[in-house]
Amino acid sequence: MPPADSIARIHHLRDLLTRANRAYYVDATSIMPDLEFDQLLTELAELESKHPELDDPASPTKRVGGEPIDGFTQVTHRVPMLSIDNSYDESTIREWAARMTRGISGDSGLFASPPSLTFVCDPKIDGVALSIRYENGKLIHAVTRGDGVKGDDVTHAARVIRAIPMTLDSKTPPKVLEVRGEVFMTTTEFARINRELEDAGEDLLANPRNATAGTIKNLDPNLIARRKLSFQAHGRGDVDPNFASSHTEFLAKIKSLGIPTNPHTKSCSSVDEVVATIAAFADARRSLPYATDGMVIRLDRFDQQAALGLTSKSPRWITAYKYPPDRKSTILLDVLHQVGKTGKITPRAVMQPVHLAGTTVKHATLHNYGQIRQKDIHIGDTIEIEKAGEIIPYVVGIITEKRPADARPIIAPETCPECNGPVEPEYPDPSNPTPESESARRCINPECPAQVREKLVWFCGRKQMDIDSLGEKTIDQVRAEAPSIPLNSFADIFRLPEHRATLLTLDRMGEKKVDNLLAGIEAAKSRGLGKLLAGMGIRHVGDTTGKLLARNFRGIDDLLAAPVYKLMPIAVNRMSPKKRMELFNLDAPLPNEYETGLGVDTAPAVYAYLHSPVAQRTFAALKSLGVSLASVDYIDPTRAPTTTDSPVTGKTIVITGTLTKWERTELAEALERLGAKVTDSVSKKTHILIVGKSAGSKLAKAESLGIPTWDEAKLHAELGTLLGR
Repeated sequence: MPPADSIARIHHLRDLLTRANRAYYVDATSIMPDLEFDQLLTELAELESKHPELDDPASPTKRVGGEPIDGFTQVTHRVPMLSIDNSYDESTIREWAARMTRGISGDSGLFASPPSLTFVCDPKIDGVALSIRYENGKLIHAVTRGDGVKGDDVTHAARVIRAIPMTLDSKTPPKVLEVRGEVFMTTTEFARINRELEDAGEDLLANPRNATAGTIKNLDPNLIARRKLSFQAHGRGDVDPNFASSHTEFLAKIKSLGIPTNPHTKSCSSVDEVVATIAAFADARRSLPYATDGMVIRLDRFDQQAALGLTSKSPRWITAYKYPPDRKSTILLDVLHQVGKTGKITPRAVMQPVHLAGTTVKHATLHNYGQIRQKDIHIGDTIEIEKAGEIIPYVVGIITEKRPADARPIIAPETCPECNGPVEPEYPDPSNPTPESESARRCINPECPAQVREKLVWFCGRKQMDIDSLGEKTIDQVRAEAPSIPLNSFADIFRLPEHRATLLTLDRMGEKKVDNLLAGIEAAKSRGLGKLLAGMGIRHVGDTTGKLLARNFRGIDDLLAAPVYKLMPIAVNRMSPKKRMELFNLDAPLPNEYETGLGVDTAPAVYAYLHSPVAQRTFAALKSLGVSLASVDYIDPTRAPTTTDSPVTGKTIVITGTLTKWERTELAEALERLGAKVTDSVSKKTHILIVGKSAGSKLAKAESLGIPTWDEAKLHAELGTLLGR
């Protein structure tokens, strides 16, 4: 039996952290700083790991991720999730209210005299509808709208969305409570994710709603947790009829149970007040941290709702006013074809300046050439633009009747607009490519000038080849001021020592700086295969994947000799035996246990690049200049431990939080030299979690799995002399 003080502390922390979540998401207040929340969560996780007999699936420590699920199951809604009729102007709202009054009049036979009507207005969040079912106060399942009758079970996602309580805050909760609401992504989180995607050279998310939908339908709870979705309830499903008599009472009661509702919901006693509320919210919604596209208006009293009933597709007692989008028309003056560091060519509209949603807009995305063809956009057209999620300007379409006689079609470049090299279009279904379905177009020449500068900067970065003295400014200076020094490829970097005399003639390039630069280049030659792959700007290969590949292969020759399935061993081993045989003619799982970071969608693209003539020339040139193409990260799966091995040899380690004496990348490399395997995510295979300040979800998950944790004091006590510090 656990000590009484431990039991009391666990219950206290669970209660405190649950109240902190409620304060933040339900009451829009904060009872503690984020750092304190994380520290208390860590303490709770540590106590729970010491006393697994006190495990509680509703503990706040369970909200930080979990194992990926295999797929979705369908759940039938106890009460169908019907659609709502839309209204687009004031007159339609007034007509709807008049119908409500007539329907609730004495003619219905349900009321002795026509009762007065009260309406409720609440913001229509642009998110994904979810139905969440509680039984005896416990979250049972969360289901998407689907077709309104059946939806996908996404309980795995709901459990890691902190705004959704896993238990209701009541000693006597209702036997059954089904709430309907909206899962959404804040505009700040949307912008953060897009920045990360842009840094990785991936396609950006179109808008917060699509991002939310894609996140909810992801099978990995860890990814869902990282995207910090939120939730607000706005309706009911299967509920005890005695729970509440009106929508206003229902919202108040579920809020008291810890379920977040929208603070901008307002009761209105007349249709004039409804219209005024809609008008006032049109401006107020601009300051909200999430996207809204309308206002939902419903009758407040449930008996009146029941009297009006349903049509074949929607309730009569509710409607949605949709705000007209911030849309302006302007003239398309030109289209720029921009080449990114991954070679993606993006068409960008150049327009006559127009004021839109608070800013003056001169450019807008045209997304891709398939959409240009679908919308039949010409240069010279009068175009209509909106802001996706009120953030990214994009071209909605054209006003055909205003097309001038000299309008010119937009021609997708057949060769790269920067290097004149070959380009390849991409299609969602490569077996059925059509001009209108083209989703992207890429320059496949990795030495394209538009890509070279960005790739050179990336290549020299700290997480890649770590050539500290060859930063962005120096690269730009050499390329601009020393035309006699070629600096257009990775190999050219290692030829810079041949141009020492010319480098010394450049402004602010004295002997010490030049010698440091050349010393840094020389040191970079021995960084190894993982750093090299990470630095080359290969699509889908960043510093983590580069290192993971280097763990699996001794050097470039082994990597190039490997069939494509060996680039994705974990993905292959997760396949069914039938699928493995069908795709790769493999009758058994692969013996290699190490992840590469690549899967069935990304490994073939990496394999194709590695075997391209351009890549072969790059590797050959680097090798001729003394750059090592061997792996310094390789882990031999057949290697037997020796008596001289360190305490971490053969152990899988994860690092989290901010360390005072180490950079995390630096520590990871030191641990790997001692024979450890350092990964990014905590799982049942993790042996040790090294914890710095402000550790978050990884720590909580490690403690929930009973994985030992080391702080910096423990790290240095165990490995101090071996680490060299």
